[in-house]
Parts: sequence; C-alpha cells; structure tokens
Amino acid sequence: MSQNFPEKLAAPDVDVLSPMLNKEGNSWTAAYQGLTLRTALQPIYSISHKRVVGYEALIRAFDNDNSAVLPLHLFGLPTSGAENLLLDRLCRYLHLRNYTGFHDQLNWLFLNVSPQVVSSGTQADAFFGELLKKTGLPPHRIVMEIVEQPTDNADRLKETVAYYQKLGCLTAIDDFGAGHSNFERIWNLSPDIVKLDRKLLTRATDDHRARQILNGIVSLLHQSGCLVLLEGVETRDQALIAIDAGVDFVQGFYFRKPSIELSEIPTEAADFDHLLSEYKSQSQVKRDPTRQLTQFFSGLFQDSIKRMADGAEMGQACAQLLGHPAVSRCYLVNDKGVQVEDTLISEAMAGSLDPRFKPLESTTSADWYRQQYLREALAQPETLQVTAPYLCITGAYMCVTLSLGYYHQGELRVLCCDILANPTDGIRRLG
Repeated sequence: MSQNFPEKLAAPDVDVLSPMLNKEGNSWTAAYQGLTLRTALQPIYSISHKRVVGYEALIRAFDNDNSAVLPLHLFGLPTSGAENLLLDRLCRYLHLRNYTGFHDQLNWLFLNVSPQVVSSGTQADAFFGELLKKTGLPPHRIVMEIVEQPTDNADRLKETVAYYQKLGCLTAIDDFGAGHSNFERIWNLSPDIVKLDRKLLTRATDDHRARQILNGIVSLLHQSGCLVLLEGVETRDQALIAIDAGVDFVQGFYFRKPSIELSEIPTEAADFDHLLSEYKSQSQVKRDPTRQLTQFFSGLFQDSIKRMADGAEMGQACAQLLGHPAVSRCYLVNDKGVQVEDTLISEAMAGSLDPRFKPLESTTSADWYRQQYLREALAQPETLQVTAPYLCITGAYMCVTLSLGYYHQGELRVLCCDILANPTDGIRRLG
C-alpha cells in the first residue's frame, strides 16, 4: 500500500479512518492508495408514490489526473482481508458523511456490505453502530444490502443481518435471481427489501415466459413479506415490464444515472404519470380479448346448452363450438367440480396432440374444483367466465378457458371450453 497505516487497521475504527476523509466544498472525499474516492448516488423510485424514496450509494475512484478508475480495479487493490475490510469501511464512512449533508433528509440510503464483512460476522462490523453515532444519521434511514453469495456459515449470515436489524436499519438481499439465490435464504433472513438481479429483467424483455416467471417471483416475494426492487431498468419497455410485474421500487439508467454531483441530484418524480397512463392503456388492450371472447362464444355456449337440454348427446350439442379453429376441447363438470363425461377433442387439436403428454390426456372423472374458472362458474350461473392464459395440464400448452354454469333438470352443471392461446400474441384471432 502506498500509505503507511497503523497495525490496528486490521480492524480500523472510526477514529482511525477519519483522517482519510477530506471536505471539498459541500461534499466529502476519501484518500485511498493514491486515489480520490467520491460518493455517487442513484435515485430509487416508488412506482405507486411516483417519487424518489431512496438512493443507492456507489463509490467512484479517480487518479491524480482526475481520470476515472474502474470499480473493478479499485476493489482489486486490496491484497488481504484486513485491506478489504478497510476499503469497505472507508466507503461506508464516506457515504454516510456525504448523506448527512444531502439536501434530501427524508429518504433511505442503500449501502452495500462487503462479502468479507458478512462472512466475518457481527463482531467485525460492530463498527457500523459506532459510525451511525459519529455521523448522527438515524438508522431507520439506512438500507443495508447483502449480496447473494454462497456461504458455508448460514448462522453467521443470519447473525449479521440480525445485527443490522437490531440497530434499526432495514436490510435488503441484493442480486436475487442470479447465482446462489433461493427462497430458503429469504425465509431465514426475513429481509425488508429484495433487489432483483437485472438479468431477470433482460430475459423478460425478450421472452414472454420469462416475464410470467418474473411476475410470479414478485408475487412470491410479496407473500414472503418483502418489498421488491427491480434494478437495471434502462428502457421505457423495461419500465413498463417492471410496472406490470408489480414491483414496488425501480432503479436504473432510464430514470437517472448515478452522479457524484450530489447537490444537483433531483428529488422530483420521474416520468411516472406518462408511464402509468401508457400501462393502463396497454392493460385495457389486454382486457379487450376477454370481452371479445365472451361476446363471440356466448351464443355458441347457449346453443350447445339448449341442445343438451333438448336431449342431444354432448358431442352433437357441442359440434359447432368444437368446429371453431381456436377451440381445443370441451368438457362437462358437475356441481362438485368433477367431470361427468369424456372430454371432446376438436379435430384440429386431435391431429396435433403431443404424444409425450399422453398420460395426461384422459380426464374422465377428473376433479377441476381447484380451478378458479370452475368455482366462479358455479358461484355465478348463467354468466360466461373467462380466464387469463395459463398452462393447460392435459397437454402442457397455453390456453384460455371459458366456463358457463347452467341448470339441467334441477342440477347445476358447468360447460367448459379450452381455447388455444399464443403465448406471444395473446388469443388467436376470432372469426
């Protein structure tokens, strides 16, 4: 190292680090191995509030010519665990110093924690409690980000997270969805916020199935009691995907890049009014096929039911319904949710059945009561129900189900009809 640090830097405390910080105008810098370190802040936005709710603190390094040094090179300078610990503490000290003088004295500061600090346990990071007292920053304004990584000591990790929570800080798991992410860690650590890895977003941008998975992950995290932040939002389309996924917070270049000019970082809302307006418009378009389906197929359903009431067999009664090119199958269910007759497969579907799923084809006496469309049809007879696209278990293909409850000789029955759905374009064209 180019500077001569005392031996006790193996566990540097606040007083040892203080001389390494310098005041430059309204902000602070730090000296490290001939480099000047500065704080950069990137705003984090709440979609519902349509405004900034926090900032992630990022370190920026500059050489003697004021040329930027890549973070990868900066964090490659330490050659021991003690030096890693020093750099981690110095960065956090610098960030807190700058944030105490920041013009926004309401919102959160997101701080990354070095993996070495996490693996060292709470004793090695008791420094942070001292740092909060030194800077006077309330702990409830701090979100400690723990990077997802493999660890041989889950108890030590849990102990470290509990330490920050006991201080009064919020905790966040960073980069969830990549590497060693798993829900077991979420349940064990009970973080307040989960930051999704941007790879989930980039995949969802080009892959409809990945988008559905993203939405499902967000839902599961919410059920686990975590708020969800999606980082790496770089385009308007990605911002709309984030809104549709139901995440609570967003962060990324589309909204604002990190900046070391702290006094110039705006706190006003980004372009959320226009984004939400566009999302609502798109959602309305997505609902239109539902209305089209009910309007188009209502008459065919009523005709099939009338024919069965007049004594026609189900195959004959549903012939016109099955003749539509989008229809894959029809089946009849009783008031207990149990199928009462064999499934009728359309000719078009019969010729394209995937033999790999043949064990699932026969649905005689199958119980469909768990399906929402069935329960809704039983609860609201005479009203045609329609689902969103979902994976049909009988052939592992995407479909939409129409269901209509009706009374036959005093007994409630439900006529169901599956319609093929294109996972990229939505419902196939009608007519």
